Amino acid sequence: MAAVAPFRALRPAPAAAARVAAVPYDVVNVEEAQALAAGNPLSFLHVSRAEIDMPRETNPHADAVYAKAASNFQRLKAEAPFVTEDAPSLYVYRLRIGATTQTGVVASYSLDEYDRDAIKKHERTRRDKEDDRTRHLLALRAQTGPVFLIYPAGHAIDELMEHASAARPPLYDFTATDGVQHTIWRVDTHTDRRLIEAFTAVPTMYIADGHHRAASASRARQELRGATGLDGEWDTFLGVAFPASQVNVLPYNRIVTDLVSLTPDSLLHALRQRFTVKKGPSSPERRGDVAMFLDGRWHTVELGTTASEASPIDRLDVSRLQELVLSPLLGIHDVRTSKRIDFVGGVRGPGELEKLVRSGRAAVAFSLYPVSVDDLMAIADAGGIMPPKSTWFEPKLRDGLLSHVI
Repeated sequence: MAAVAPFRALRPAPAAAARVAAVPYDVVNVEEAQALAAGNPLSFLHVSRAEIDMPRETNPHADAVYAKAASNFQRLKAEAPFVTEDAPSLYVYRLRIGATTQTGVVASYSLDEYDRDAIKKHERTRRDKEDDRTRHLLALRAQTGPVFLIYPAGHAIDELMEHASAARPPLYDFTATDGVQHTIWRVDTHTDRRLIEAFTAVPTMYIADGHHRAASASRARQELRGATGLDGEWDTFLGVAFPASQVNVLPYNRIVTDLVSLTPDSLLHALRQRFTVKKGPSSPERRGDVAMFLDGRWHTVELGTTASEASPIDRLDVSRLQELVLSPLLGIHDVRTSKRIDFVGGVRGPGELEKLVRSGRAAVAFSLYPVSVDDLMAIADAGGIMPPKSTWFEPKLRDGLLSHVI
């Protein structure tokens, strides 16, 4: 049974929403964040990545960065300006690009359920990243970027979201520079109650994206509850829950900086000793195939199928690439710690992989077939942890549109 609660959103005035809205803090590096925020003092990246407003040599985890985030947040609230809702509410958030549409419920979700794994995870978080977002959250005293959740489709929730979006005009409706249309409605009180009741029929929810945000919310609660001895808004985390049937998963591709002692020809020879290797295309057409860009050409490496008794994790192409190619042939045994591997979100397309190899920043690139939502849920149901950087969810939610003050 999933518990959701309305909250009093802190949000920008509608006229400023498009300028405030920013991509999640962790999908851009400092240089990309600076470029996106350039010329836009209202961009929420000035809050979520406050180091962009400090000298280049600044340690992004220095105390001054979190203080800058807090002061930028105060400035932004005054200049946008931001308003706080007069009463708690749920919201409907629709993302649309091309033929892809997904619609979810923005709410406060239970940290008790998160802590006892009733909200299931599929990713292992890193302590240093938790430290960063926990300090950021406590400096702002607000959850400003939602966790991306999914739930099994086929519930009354979907119909209620349709009703809520038809009942009143949206608070926000704009198209971002990447072509994604973001539309948000505030839900009326009657539909609020019905949605809360409908969620009680959902047996479980899953974190699709935002594991570090959720973990940081849990850690912040421990600190705030320990300091006050009280329950409070910190007992929940900000999230958007989408039906699994609507969620679009792209691959998380790999680049490797060097071939160690191999040459392109010797790597191809080693691969052909183990697998069928053919020409192109740049994106694999089926599960079990990996597209590889090497020495100016695309190849298809047929990894084949796994044994029926293999675990859901072992059956993933990303797992098999690691086990059969990256570790034995290229000497990359732990992708969490190796400096020789990097990851490229599927939204950037195979063209980005080609560019990185042709520029010399990588020696070889691997384009993967995407993991399915069913894979993710099966692994989470079994208590498993997916390999790092296995999924790229697109389109992305925006930070700064609806914040939860704690």
